[in-house]
Amino acid sequence: MALSSRTTARPPRPTLEFEVVASERLSAHLVRITLGGDAFAQFEDRPETDKYAKLKFATPDGHPVTRTYTVRRVDHDARTLQIDFVVHGDEGLAGPWAAAAQPGDRVSLMGPGGGYRPDPEADWHLLAGDLSAVPAIAAALEALPADAEGVAVIEIDAPDAELPLTAPAGVAVLWLVEPEHDAERLASALRTLPWREGRVQVFAHGERESMKAIRRVLFDERELDRGQVSLSGYWARGRTEDRFQAEKREPIGQIL
Repeated sequence: MALSSRTTARPPRPTLEFEVVASERLSAHLVRITLGGDAFAQFEDRPETDKYAKLKFATPDGHPVTRTYTVRRVDHDARTLQIDFVVHGDEGLAGPWAAAAQPGDRVSLMGPGGGYRPDPEADWHLLAGDLSAVPAIAAALEALPADAEGVAVIEIDAPDAELPLTAPAGVAVLWLVEPEHDAERLASALRTLPWREGRVQVFAHGERESMKAIRRVLFDERELDRGQVSLSGYWARGRTEDRFQAEKREPIGQIL
């Protein structure tokens, strides 16, 4: 049977304009924004726990830009979704917007996309990342079966960044306080963890150079299969978001 030379591409997801319903300061550097409004009716939820949306902002000179954020939670009964923003004063575009957002403010987004969710057949789970990965890690922990086993290791730069997370009794949540950035620190922590028997499923996302160091632990030292691992850089130290995204097409930006 001959295949048609024409292919049907999936149409791009529409840009939806949401309304800010609530704002909550979770810690000194994390703000949770709850979005709702009529646009929720067109929001196509996904089962992945790392689902993300692209939010649209504008630079001070009016140039449109997008920023990618994890959707922390979708509440179909309340018809809302929540996004957690890392904020560092006036740095960036999305952080300052989130810090100042008030009910009634509006923001446009596209999505969601996604690529990972916990495999209930895995013998144990390993989750690792920094503050930027906390929303996805928290969502994954909540989605794990009650009898799941494993560990989550989260790197933060100060004790007050630690958040209460819900996890099964058999999954330990370890907070690694590292005031001075060291791209090898998180990988070193994973290297010294007791390695359990059975098939592990890994979710490791965060600062790009830290993820490269973790890559060496997972693939070179532990010899895991690619299918066991979700590994990605969410950001890169010393890079703007736009430069970070551009470098994904360059050798420096490659994680896998």
